[in-house]
Amino acid sequence: MTWAIWITGLPGSGKSVIAEKVRTLLEDLTDVKRLELDEIRKFITPKPSYSDAEREIVYASLVYMAKLLVDSGKPVIIDATANRRRYRQRARETIRDFAEVYVQCSLDTCIERERIRKAVHAPTGIYKTAKTAGAPVPGVNVPYEAPDKPEVVVDSEFMSVDECAEKVVAFIIKQKWC
Repeated sequence: MTWAIWITGLPGSGKSVIAEKVRTLLEDLTDVKRLELDEIRKFITPKPSYSDAEREIVYASLVYMAKLLVDSGKPVIIDATANRRRYRQRARETIRDFAEVYVQCSLDTCIERERIRKAVHAPTGIYKTAKTAGAPVPGVNVPYEAPDKPEVVVDSEFMSVDECAEKVVAFIIKQKWC
C-alpha cells in the first residue's frame, strides 16, 4: 500500500531528524522515499526569495512529486514546514492515503536549535535573518498555521527524536499502510 505523510512544524522543530528516523524505522517494512523540501528547493528555486508566489509554486511542485511517487507505488514522507494550511490541504486533496504529522515545539526552542544545528540542506541563520525588515520567517515574520486536525502530534520539546518517530511509525502501522 502506498501513502504519504507530511511532517510539518516550525523551522528548527525537528522535522528533518524525525522524518529520517521514521524512514530508518520503516526500512525493514517498506521502501519509503523522503522528500526533504530544503534539498528539493535548491533545484526548483536555486536563489529562493521565499515570497508567497514562490512558495505556492514550490509547495505545488512538492505535492505533485509526492503524488507521482505514491501513484507509482512508493510511500512518501514529506519533510517541509509548509507555513500555510492550504499547502498541506492540497496534498490531502490529491493523495488518497495521506496524513499530517505536527511537530509541536516552542519558538524559543526552535530558535535555539536552529542556531546550533548543522543542517545539510536547510539554510542557516533563519531566525537571525528574522530581525531584518521583510524577512519571510515562518512563525516570526510570516504566519505559521498549525494543522487543524493532524493525524499525529508529537512534541519535540519534551519527546526524544526516537519517541516522536516511534509514534509516527505506530500510526502508519495502525493504518495498515505497512
